[in-house]
Amino acid sequence: MESGKYLQGTLRWRIFISCVVLVIQFAEGQLRYSIPEEMKKGSLIGNMASDLGIELQRLRSGRARLVSGESAQYTELRTDKGLLVVKERIDREQLCGDLTPCSFSFDLILESPMELHHVTVEVLDVNDNSPFFHQQDLKLTIGESAAAGARFVLPRATDPDVGVNGLQDYNLSPNENFVLKKHSDDDGRKYAEMVLGKPLDRERHPSLSLKLIAVDGGTPQRSGTVNIDITVQDANDNAPVFSESAYKATVLENASIGTHIITVNATDADSGANGLIYYSISKMQGVIGDMFKINKTTGMIYLSGEIDYEKVKKYEIRIEATDQGALTDSSKVTVEVIDVNDNPPVITLMSFTSPVSEDSPSGTTIGIISVKDFDSGDNGHVTCRIEHNTPFKIKSNLRNYYTLVTDAALDHETVSDYNITVVATDGGIPSLSAKKTFHVKISDVNDNAPVFPKSIYKAFVTENNPSGVSLLTVSARDPDEIQNARISYILQQDGSNIGGSPVSDYVVVNAETGVINAVRSFDYEVIKKVMFIIKAQDGGSPPLSSNVTVKIMIQDQNDNTPQVLYPVQTGGSVVAEMVPRSADVGYLVTKVVAVDVDSGQNAWLSYKLQKATDRVLFEVGLQNGEIRTIRQVTDKDAVKQRLTVFVEDNGQPSRSATVIVNMAVADSYPEVLSEFTDFTHDKEYNDNLTFYLVLALAVVSFLFITCLVVIISVKIYRWRQSRILYHSSLPVIPYYPPRYSDTLGTGTLPHVYNYEVCRTTDSRKSDCKFGTAGSQKVLIMDPSSTGTMQQIQSEKNILNEPDSPLEVS
Repeated sequence: MESGKYLQGTLRWRIFISCVVLVIQFAEGQLRYSIPEEMKKGSLIGNMASDLGIELQRLRSGRARLVSGESAQYTELRTDKGLLVVKERIDREQLCGDLTPCSFSFDLILESPMELHHVTVEVLDVNDNSPFFHQQDLKLTIGESAAAGARFVLPRATDPDVGVNGLQDYNLSPNENFVLKKHSDDDGRKYAEMVLGKPLDRERHPSLSLKLIAVDGGTPQRSGTVNIDITVQDANDNAPVFSESAYKATVLENASIGTHIITVNATDADSGANGLIYYSISKMQGVIGDMFKINKTTGMIYLSGEIDYEKVKKYEIRIEATDQGALTDSSKVTVEVIDVNDNPPVITLMSFTSPVSEDSPSGTTIGIISVKDFDSGDNGHVTCRIEHNTPFKIKSNLRNYYTLVTDAALDHETVSDYNITVVATDGGIPSLSAKKTFHVKISDVNDNAPVFPKSIYKAFVTENNPSGVSLLTVSARDPDEIQNARISYILQQDGSNIGGSPVSDYVVVNAETGVINAVRSFDYEVIKKVMFIIKAQDGGSPPLSSNVTVKIMIQDQNDNTPQVLYPVQTGGSVVAEMVPRSADVGYLVTKVVAVDVDSGQNAWLSYKLQKATDRVLFEVGLQNGEIRTIRQVTDKDAVKQRLTVFVEDNGQPSRSATVIVNMAVADSYPEVLSEFTDFTHDKEYNDNLTFYLVLALAVVSFLFITCLVVIISVKIYRWRQSRILYHSSLPVIPYYPPRYSDTLGTGTLPHVYNYEVCRTTDSRKSDCKFGTAGSQKVLIMDPSSTGTMQQIQSEKNILNEPDSPLEVS
């Protein structure tokens, strides 16, 4: 017990010394640590942050992590202090078996930017295993005729430890017949044979009991024992002999169970039953013995289990040949496993970013993947590619690590997401491959302005429309998404006015629907069209916009009645046209002039004779309003003729006006006087005709002088008024259009009829001046006078002067 405590104390001391003396070195950019096995969980391995010269902040911001290809994670990184500690108990024998030196490796990965540091941890052996035999007792039967020098193969001891801690020596308990002969294989493994030094004497010692002790070189030293029971037998004095001391064979790792590996052969010089040889696999092989089977009579070795090159690359089998006399010989069979491409690449996602903004520049990293193949040589050489035509590519900058980056400009409006399929293919024949698909979404940015399908919108609306009526709808399309595609419609106030008012006084647009409504009722006679600009603006940041021109065409409605310009209907005077009795058929008496401020067919006027004193004497031109005689004037025709002319436009419904035309059929003024005075004067004036003629002469003289004064006053007044209007902002409102000409027979005056309109600042008060054609005679009767008659004779020289027409008030 005291010896055991001493051994345990010594072992703990060695472990402590090994933990203190940690070897840290950098070789070709790699970090290496050495630690003893069986360290406690949480034990310190090393300060990686200090050893690599990495700041603790960098470990946290770079999302430092350890990536290992092994199934077990033996270490962990404490990023808060940069320490590498033991995560799980490490058993060197379980990790590496008899392989030395024993180590495992992993990678330290940092992101943003990406860094890779390779770390190797060497596990040092501790003498924690004793040598042991796979069997506790060995029974041998040896003939007494066995000659000196006969060899007997003893079981091999196994020690999982390596180096000095592994199996070092064999010892045989003292006896007088056998000596122990020690051997070593090519790989350094030790085994022992028992050699007969002194022939056996069954009569003296029918049986022998020996002990074979295997010891290691550790401190404290450990050992294992097997009991050897020998039964002495007569006769068989020749042992089998193998044809070769060592055999070599190969096998594919995917070979099926039952595959023939190799045939061994041994011979025995004895004859009969003593010469029969039986083959067997040494029991000391342990698990290896379960992987292979041998035909005990033929020596053919078969595969009895599944082999994997990635686990074991070579097997060494000890074959024994035994005859009937228990004499044996052994030979070694080395079976090398040939690698087969039976492992496809393994794709592991390390990091991935989704969604990716569509304005990301080419070369933006979206993911990091690790690709490994556990095969060797070309079978483990992996190449990666991306399936299909996508704007991404894969790059390999570090061993076994690849980055997915953008390879072209992204457009969310064209493709909103991608399935990126990474294919990893090894170099085996036939090659194996693996696929992994990553789904990445492309996020939208406001890179598209709203677009109108038309460059100009046009709409027609009839005048006198109700306010608020919908005129048309504008619509724009934005291929962006969500807020970036939310469009608002805005009426642009570019400073231009319509009829002296801003555009917003006429139309308004709904910001969400784009519906344009009228603010007021339109008047075609005031404004013919409304033109403005609508801006479509999205909700992005910053917002994008586009403009479109909108034209609202006002359509005329028959809302104005015809207006008669001539003859002028005065309140107190009677205007009469002179028709000489010598007038022939078709004689042009006068012309009714009317206008309609509407347009199109609403302004097409027609003239009809509604009433007449003599309907067979005059007619009215339907299109031009000319009053002509339709027969020869006779003496029997009444001097006083009165016509009522009906003027109608072509609108639906039509509008109309009437005008009364007085005509006098006479060759001289005195002849007309008596008839026309009957319209407005009492009979007492007819008895005093001479008096009225004298009075008329006086009045005419007075009027002549008054006219001169009035003309001069009007000239002065106009001059002063023009100066006032020039400096005034008051609107000038015309009472009638300034000039009309009948070129297509539309009912307006021919060129010989000239009108001058005198406009004043008062909207509806005007002085109308007109001239008659040629030497036409016009009578104006004033009922308030005493029966006088004014004759207006228009001379050509007066008509040719636009500022000198006769004025009638």
